[in-house]
Amino acid sequence: MSYPGYPPPAGGYPPAAPGGGLWGGAGGGYPPAGGPPIGLDNVSAYAGQFNQDYLAGMASNMSGTFGGANMPPNMYPGAPGGGGYPPIPPGGFGQPPPAQQPVPPYGMYPPPGGNPASGMPAYPGYPGAPVPGQQPMPPPGQHPPGAYPGQPPLAYPGQQPMPPPGQQQPMPSYPNIPAGNPSMPSYSGSVTPAVTPSQFGNRGTISDAPGFDPLRDAEVLRKAMKGFGTDEQAIIDCLGSRSNKQRQKILLSFKTAYGKDLIKDLKSELSGNFEKTILAMMKTPVLYDVSEIKEAIKGAGTDEACLIEILASRSNEHIQEINRTYKAEFKKTLEDAIRSDTSGHFQRLLISLAQGNRDQSTNVDLSLAQRDAQELYAAGENRLGTDESKFNAILCTRSRAHLTAVFNEYQRMSNRDIEKSICREMSGDLEQGMLAVVKCLKNTPAFFAERLNKAMRGAGTKDRTLIRILVSRSEIDLLDIRAEYKKMYGKSLYTDISGDTSGDYKKILLKLCGGND
Repeated sequence: MSYPGYPPPAGGYPPAAPGGGLWGGAGGGYPPAGGPPIGLDNVSAYAGQFNQDYLAGMASNMSGTFGGANMPPNMYPGAPGGGGYPPIPPGGFGQPPPAQQPVPPYGMYPPPGGNPASGMPAYPGYPGAPVPGQQPMPPPGQHPPGAYPGQPPLAYPGQQPMPPPGQQQPMPSYPNIPAGNPSMPSYSGSVTPAVTPSQFGNRGTISDAPGFDPLRDAEVLRKAMKGFGTDEQAIIDCLGSRSNKQRQKILLSFKTAYGKDLIKDLKSELSGNFEKTILAMMKTPVLYDVSEIKEAIKGAGTDEACLIEILASRSNEHIQEINRTYKAEFKKTLEDAIRSDTSGHFQRLLISLAQGNRDQSTNVDLSLAQRDAQELYAAGENRLGTDESKFNAILCTRSRAHLTAVFNEYQRMSNRDIEKSICREMSGDLEQGMLAVVKCLKNTPAFFAERLNKAMRGAGTKDRTLIRILVSRSEIDLLDIRAEYKKMYGKSLYTDISGDTSGDYKKILLKLCGGND
């Protein structure tokens, strides 16, 4: 058989083995050399016959060695001397050549230098192979430590570990300088320190009641006070579960529905400290502070602690509103009322606080904080006598964030806390006023926790202080005050109130307190 364009093969097809089949197999042999070309009609017949002969020949020769008598000559390309296929390697098929090394299982690389115990050699340069001094790759299906949630992240030497997924890297803040470390270096420049949440945030025990209906609450209160006797528990449950804004709506709905003043009805039905607490709850926060300031000033004596507490702890906006309301209620300015009832440096401190003009910036210029600390030190500890005006100017005008830096710098410089210096340099109402300002700036909830403890400590109870703090802070930070109280005194505020009060008065205070933790 010949093909167009190709020289005819010498001698035609190789001779068929005895039996007529290919390589000794059964079959009809090959077409004769030089015979007619294979047409399209008989291609499939020849192909089928060839496959049968080929498979039969392979089956008869698998048990022997290639290159035997049944192999057609010169079929293996480049075979030397027409000797057929090369011999099978020692040990049979599937064994690696002697010069090669076994490939380790997927994902498991031999350690540097090999593994004598398992006979696994080293593979220098093997893809993914560990490098001496580096962490080896984990097995398949496993992640390196810190690469998935729940594991601590990895960190390079000398670096801070990254925060876990979903958490934010904390921003740097002004250093918390420990006491008794005057060797700390000075700081300069400007930063924005991490400031604790404002004391005017939403950390109260009382919030808006869901599904509030002022008309329905007005009806509940009317039934509680109608007829013979009073249902005090119904009043506690209703008013003790409503925010101040909701209580104001109840006042309006009560007058709209019944044409009567709810405050007058409450006064006629209640008595004692329970009455005082309920009436305090029915006033707006600003009006309640105004009435407390008026009560602290009027009469022969002055409740300086009340004035200090209110003016040192309220926001600028709240104090400015107090000034407007005070003048509207009593036809006299708050400043004039303070002047008429106080004197000296204590008077100046209260008037400064009553302006409601403290800087509200959160940026801290550390060089200015250093200078303020130095001036406070020079005005007190580092001189004979005390320059109270300097303390007043710095403590009443600077921002909370700035004064936090000043107090830290003062402690570093003088090796003494600013509060201890105030106690050493001042006395009386001025000392208490300055201390209140510093404590409120440092930690407002802790300041109120201390005030509450003092109100209940000893034989008697300062009920006005107890009521004022629980009512005025119930929608601001009473949760934080409770936490500070437990930390400072080892007992819950709830427990101390329970042991120091009784009756319906105790019930309404515990309702405001909100929990025994």
